[in-house]
Amino acid sequence: MSLHQIHRRDFLYQSLLSGACALGAGRVAAKEQPLPVLGQGAFRYRPVAGWGVLDEKTPVKNCSAMVVDAQGRIYLLTDHLANNVIVYDKDGKLLKKWGTRFPGAHGLEIVKEDDREVLFITDLNLHRVFKTTLDGEILMELTYPKSTGKYASEKEYRPAWTLHLPDGDFFVLDGYGKDYIMRYNRDGKLLHYFGGPEGGIAHWGPHGGVIDTRGPGDPELVIAMSDQQTIKRLTLEGKLIEEVSLPGSNPRMIQIVGEHMFVPHLADNWPKDRDSRGYISVLDRDYKIISNIGGTPPQYMDGKLQPMQQQGSFFRHPHDLVVAADGAIYVPQFASGNTYPVKLAPHS
Repeated sequence: MSLHQIHRRDFLYQSLLSGACALGAGRVAAKEQPLPVLGQGAFRYRPVAGWGVLDEKTPVKNCSAMVVDAQGRIYLLTDHLANNVIVYDKDGKLLKKWGTRFPGAHGLEIVKEDDREVLFITDLNLHRVFKTTLDGEILMELTYPKSTGKYASEKEYRPAWTLHLPDGDFFVLDGYGKDYIMRYNRDGKLLHYFGGPEGGIAHWGPHGGVIDTRGPGDPELVIAMSDQQTIKRLTLEGKLIEEVSLPGSNPRMIQIVGEHMFVPHLADNWPKDRDSRGYISVLDRDYKIISNIGGTPPQYMDGKLQPMQQQGSFFRHPHDLVVAADGAIYVPQFASGNTYPVKLAPHS
């Protein structure tokens, strides 16, 4: 997510159908009227009004990422230095909070290592990747990959996210720096790198993504290309497999749930229109969109996806998401006026 300054103002999210509203993405529900149902087909959701809203003792700025641990606790990453990590239960109750040292907090992943889970945090301002315990103890700190010879200083390195293999190897996406993708082993040793302006690839900005291990073949990197309005499928060595065009989108992250992918779009006309609000797409195994949550229904003509748009104004810049075991979706939003995350409950 870009750190350009965006005009922020208090606002009322207008409901799509019912006239209900929520201040700051769910801050106050209007007379308990139901919020609108979002999405199409089998993937329809109703927002849970007021979920996760906390008092002034636990503030947020930009909410950039969320994960869920094995016990169902939900971790939110924000760049507010009072509490970079906020931990909720599924009902939105505060369980704990920690972190006062990540001014550019951006990417968050949770990984199982032996008998414990650990977090990986990327910080755009500190030019680093951190591995921590679930309580915030720093276990590893990675600076810029000097040995590549591609960086004059750490200032050129602004890691956006990390993607992880089951064996412990992981990739760092330098999406706001020089666009390289680095592969490390579990201990933080650099194994190889690719991307950047080399190999005929112009400035391409890998923002987030996932490693797809579902197929019978080798795992694939699936990268959200944000302003390019595409998803790129790459081999683990960086060779392009396919580029999936998503006109009218701005994909920021990807989560695989069974046979589907969930993709949050920061907006439908970003960065030209910084007031456009965004939506979430659900893709099937063939990368065909089957639902746009908060967006117009997907339409294909002669097999080609037509431009998509936000529908209504419930979201404001979805930046990541996590789908919990019960099917609920939790959505942090960036440059949204210091709002708390949104919870969407499945609607039958």
